[in-house]
This record gives sequence, structure tokens and C-alpha cells, in this order.
Amino acid sequence: MTPDSIQSIPIGDREILLLGTAHVSSESVREVEEAVRTLRPDCVCVELDKGRLDALSDPDAWKKLDLIAIIRKGQLSTLVANLMLASHQKRMGMQTGVKPGSELVAAVRVAGELGIPVVLVDREIKTTLGRAWALTPWRRRFLLAGSLLEGLFDRTPLDEQKLSEMREQDSLTAMMDEMGKTFPEIRQVVIVERDHFMTGRILASEGRKVLAVVGAGHRAGMAELLSGGKAPLAEQELVRIPPPSRIWAVLGWSIPALIVASFAWVGYHKGVGAMGDSVLYWILVTGLPAAFGTLCALGHPLAILTGFLMAPLTTLHPLLGVGTFTALVQAWFLPPRVHEMESVAEDLGSLPKWWSNRLLRIFLCFLLPGLPTTIGMLFGVSHIFKGLVP
Repeated sequence: MTPDSIQSIPIGDREILLLGTAHVSSESVREVEEAVRTLRPDCVCVELDKGRLDALSDPDAWKKLDLIAIIRKGQLSTLVANLMLASHQKRMGMQTGVKPGSELVAAVRVAGELGIPVVLVDREIKTTLGRAWALTPWRRRFLLAGSLLEGLFDRTPLDEQKLSEMREQDSLTAMMDEMGKTFPEIRQVVIVERDHFMTGRILASEGRKVLAVVGAGHRAGMAELLSGGKAPLAEQELVRIPPPSRIWAVLGWSIPALIVASFAWVGYHKGVGAMGDSVLYWILVTGLPAAFGTLCALGHPLAILTGFLMAPLTTLHPLLGVGTFTALVQAWFLPPRVHEMESVAEDLGSLPKWWSNRLLRIFLCFLLPGLPTTIGMLFGVSHIFKGLVP
């Protein structure tokens, strides 16, 4: 443990000890263990949330994954994002020889051995990613998705400069930095907001001597907040996911309402037969593209049929996506095998394995039906509105 690795900040009758760690350094693991044993603080605060601690502590966590429940709750996109982070972490670990987060787990383990209370101070990854996505202007979300995919399949060996930078960051911050400085709002959410969130949790912890184990990239910002006497942002604000604009909500419901009203207008003015033709056209022009997208994902035959049957309905409901139903059927009839769930973080970076790994194929069944269905919907809307013209 070097003198520069710990910064002592007095706050009233309390002492906050900030230990900045390198998340991919074996030396940091040793420093953390030594700091907890030597300093014997009243409380140890760790840059983790419960989900990350469970994932780092339990190598068999994938075996307990309830995929059906995740899809039903609409959390599959969150799982995909977490897997992208896990894939990035795995790549970091392979090139540095140290599993990211090992020093944080060591802090929890040693504190437990000594009977020292542990406080998990980091914000949930799901919340961080949700705020990052919501605060990104919609015009740049496609660019953001492209940047994430580019980083996912990037296999450029890391040089010494890059490895040095990684040792000063946590895994989430490092992944975001790979996108460059194109998305300042993401850096605000990932770095600055988490500085405030963790500082607030540390100040709320008990004990006169508190040891906070955080990534070295967060230490300067948190030290400034702690020593400056300025209160960190309220936690309630930092965990709130901004709702979509009301404009998009109105548009989302008005378009399906106009389509249904158009069916009714055609039926009233041109007869039931003409309305039936319009409805049939809508079913075909939305259902067939969804089935095609599911077929491209090598989906189960019943998943393909589900795409055909559900797309005409989900396109009339802005809160439902056909991919949720196709992925649910795919997961039900072709659930992933244990070895595929264990290797998914590695397989995620290889495009051909997206079709051979059953878990990734479920993701494809979730993603691929959407775009062709949307294109078909546009054709359908055009056809229906043309039918209103005398």
C-alpha cells in the first residue's frame, strides 16, 4: 500500500479514506487487502452494486438465469447491454491477466472476515445505462448503437498506453471511453453522476473511520465533492429514468388510432369487403416481414409463426414489440444450454456464434423482426391512407 493510493478527507469528527484502485491490476488486490487489515475501518464502502457483486462472486450465476421471466418483464434489452459489458470485461481480463473487479471483491471478502460492515455504494448498471440512453438525443442513438457494436467486435490488441488508461478506470467507464468524446451526455451519466451517487452513499454510511474502495478514475471527482463541502446531487434524481417526450407518446398512440379509424372509415363508406381487403393487406405487409426477420435469426418454426401472427397487433400498440413475443417463444422451445450461457460473453464478440449460441439466437429473435416489420408498417400505412382517397 503506497502513501499516494489513499487520500484522507476529514469531515467533522469523521475520516473518509479514499482508496483509488486499478480494476485490472493484481497490485490493487494486494493493496486493498492490506488497507482493510491495517486500517481496520468502522465501515468499508465499495464501488459495487448488488447485481455486480453477485455476478463477480458467483461464477455459476448464469445457471440461475430465468430467461423467460426476463423476457416477460421486458428486460431483455438490459440483459443484452449487461452482456456487452461482460464481453468487454472478459476481453480486458484476457489481455491484462486480472479479472476486472477482483480488488472490489477482495475488499468485501476481507471485511467480512474481520466483521467490518460493508456498504455497496455504486448505482445499478441498469439505471446507469437507462439514464445514458434516455439522455442521448434520439438523432444520435443510432450512432451510439453503432459505436457499441463496433467496440464489441473490435479485437485490436491493447498497447501499453491503453492498458495504463484501463488501470485508471472501471469497466463501464472504459467501455464508454472507447466511443471517444462523441457522447458527452454519456460521460456525464457514467462518470460525474456516479461520483455524486457514491459520495452520497459514503456520507450516509455509519462509522467515524470509513474506507471507500473506488476506481482511481473516480477518486479525484469524489474527493472534490467530499472536501468542498458541497452536497452531492440527491439520489432520487440520480436514479430517475427520464420519461419519453409527450410528443412521442402522442404520436405513438395517434398513428395506431388513425389506422384503426381508417379501417372503420373504409368499412363504412366502401363496404365490409373493402375493409377486409385492407385488414388482410395489413396482416400480410406486417406479418410476413416479422416472420422473415425471425427466419433470418434461425428462429424456431413456432417463433416464426408467432412473428407473423403478432406483428399485425403489436404494430398497433406503441408499448409492445413483436420481438418480445418471438424471443419468448424461442426461449421456451429452444432454451440455451448451460455451456452456451457460460460462454456467451466470449461468443458475443464473434458474429457467426450469434447463430450457433442459443442464448444469442434468442437475442436475434428479439432484434431482427423489428426493422422489417417497421418497413412493412410504413407500406401498410401508405396503402391504407391511399384507400381513403376517393
